[in-house]
Amino acid sequence: MAVDRFPVEAGHILMFARSIGDANPIYSDEEYARKTEVGRVIAPPTFVQSSAQFDPDWPLRPKIGEPWFGSGKEPTGARSNPTGGSGGGGAGAGLHAEQHFEYHRHLKPGDVLRGVTKDGRRWEKEGRRGGRLQFMEMITEFYDQNDELVITARSVGVRTEKLPEQS
Repeated sequence: MAVDRFPVEAGHILMFARSIGDANPIYSDEEYARKTEVGRVIAPPTFVQSSAQFDPDWPLRPKIGEPWFGSGKEPTGARSNPTGGSGGGGAGAGLHAEQHFEYHRHLKPGDVLRGVTKDGRRWEKEGRRGGRLQFMEMITEFYDQNDELVITARSVGVRTEKLPEQS
């Protein structure tokens, strides 16, 4: 995911915290946050995932007037993703396997991030039912408005060698 500009806004932080069911007041209450060690409102740990909304090519966002491959079985009449889902390209079935975040500092309202994505490690493992499993790591580094590294996000996708049985 390449994101040129991802503004971190207080309203987005509040909505994100509510959407994940986290009522910690450090995400919304400035008075409370001032009394904490951090000293200000900050974003929840997985907040940078919402940067996908600022990526014009994010494949999981519906595009107006185009069939969309959603999370269910052909919910809009679109055929399944030919690249094998988030697990990577090829003929097998892909899925998201892991997500890791390394914080270099807290995100705060007013930050404007830029995400740079690069390929990470690749490895294979023998699966029990689906043949070989192919693992692919993607690393996204998020830099702030001062070009300082704020967060390193590491995502691992897995793809099976064989397509699952059709039902």
